[in-house]
Amino acid sequence: MIDSDITSLNDLTMRRTAPKLDSNQKQTLKKELSEHMQSADWFTVGIMSPSYKQAVYILKEMESRFNWPSMKVASQPSGQGPVFLKANQKTGSFNARIEHGLGEGILLSCQYNKENRNANTLGPFPLDFFLVKDQ
Repeated sequence: MIDSDITSLNDLTMRRTAPKLDSNQKQTLKKELSEHMQSADWFTVGIMSPSYKQAVYILKEMESRFNWPSMKVASQPSGQGPVFLKANQKTGSFNARIEHGLGEGILLSCQYNKENRNANTLGPFPLDFFLVKDQ
């Protein structure tokens, strides 16, 4: 069911899992997100996904969409199950671990080189939010 209460990025804050959005909501959020991303120096991404394979696929789609350099695997889970993948654009790598009890979604943190500016974490976005086919 579409969560019609979502009209801005602030409406996503403090959610445990990403809401379902319609195409108009996605477009509104993408426009607002673009404004945040323009001022960032680099990004970290957190992906809460049902599987490692899906989390890596989502990360690669984000790299393609935003023309980011490809990140390398630093660590990956040895088993099957829901994962939390954390990608760090500054280091160029990502780590993933099995983590039960998480919601699903993508967290995007806008990072800044200036020490006096705090990171701005946005989301969670639905797992299909950044898919290239939706550009």
